[in-house]
Formats: sequence, C-alpha cells, structure tokens
Amino acid sequence: MSEPTVELDQRFSSPEATPRPWAEVDGVLAAARMFWIATVRRTGAPHVTPLHAVWHDGGLYFCTGATEQKAKNLAAEPRCTLTTGTDDADSGLDVVLEGRAARVTDESTLLRLAQLWKERLDWEFGVRDGGFDNGEGTTALVFGVAPDKVLAFGKGESFSQTRYRFPA
Repeated sequence: MSEPTVELDQRFSSPEATPRPWAEVDGVLAAARMFWIATVRRTGAPHVTPLHAVWHDGGLYFCTGATEQKAKNLAAEPRCTLTTGTDDADSGLDVVLEGRAARVTDESTLLRLAQLWKERLDWEFGVRDGGFDNGEGTTALVFGVAPDKVLAFGKGESFSQTRYRFPA
C-alpha cells in the first residue's frame, strides 16, 4: 500500500494542531477489534451494524453471512464506511475508513486471514467454498476494503481532523 496524501482540516482542528501521522492511524486500525460498518439498502436507506474486522496489508477485512443485510447491500452497492475509536470524548483517535468492499475468495488469502482471526480475535475459521467455515455447516463471505479515504479525529486538549487520500 502506498503512503496516503495527508491534509489537516483547520476548520475542525485546534489552532496548534498538526496532522496525525499515518503510522498512528495504521496502529489504531491494527489494534481495533470492533468496527461499525455503514452500507446502503436498495431503497437508499442506511444500514449500520457493529462487526469484528482485521486490518492487514492496507485493507480492512470482515466476514458476514450471505443472507445478512450488509451482504445484500454490498452486492448491490460495494461502497461502504467502517469506523472505530473510543467512547472517550477527551482522548484517543477515532478513525473513519471509506472504500469499496470486494469479496475475497482466494484460498491462500483466506487461509492467512483465518490465521489472523485466530491470533487477533481468538476465532477459529476453516476455509471452504471461497469463504470462512465456522464448523457449523455454513460458509461466511469474506470482504476486504481498501481505503479510498480515511479520516482521523484526534481528541483531547488539542483536537484535530486529518484526511488521508490514497492513490487509485
């Protein structure tokens, strides 16, 4: 993944704020276990739900059942937003990632992701039929989202809003 273009938005930042380094944002994404995903229903109505995800090699990966609303929404419209952060209003870094979800079906990639799910989330998945096998006879679809844009909201005495754009 190439380094993003970084821009501090002065309108939403303390006068003394500086852009948060991409390495810090990368660290927040790598450490996070819980995210919220926003997708769009065929009617145009939003759909938001929490899910576990894994940040790996410049992409955010998650799994879902084929009949779940987010999977149906992504089949029609792959653009989505994933967020993570803290509920502390006075410290931390909240991150918003925008991109397009794409199915991951490559067996070697799925095996690596299953290993990461075990290491980071203590979830056991096998790989079967182009997805994750939960051992109960169903296969979860796996998606990856490469970011188009990321926003980082620094909180505390000095607050900031930094935008990261990625080359197409």
